[in-house]
Amino acid sequence: MKKFRYVVTDPEGIHARPAGILVKQASGYASAITITKGDKNADAKRIFGVMGLGVKTGEEVTITAEGADEDTAIAELETFFKENL
Repeated sequence: MKKFRYVVTDPEGIHARPAGILVKQASGYASAITITKGDKNADAKRIFGVMGLGVKTGEEVTITAEGADEDTAIAELETFFKENL
């Protein structure tokens, strides 16, 4: 299992557009991808789960990848977060 933490800097938090792109990217991995905010977590491959977390600017999320391609998944998702959120 691999994970990283990220503080969201997008002024609108994780809103519909980047959430959709995140789900599309996460769905491309065999590994289970989870996004956690506080004590709530969601499957990053499901748009309603990601949006349901209600992540706002300045809030920290933890992204976890567990599975066959977890190293690649976590590296690419960390890059995605830095470039888009």
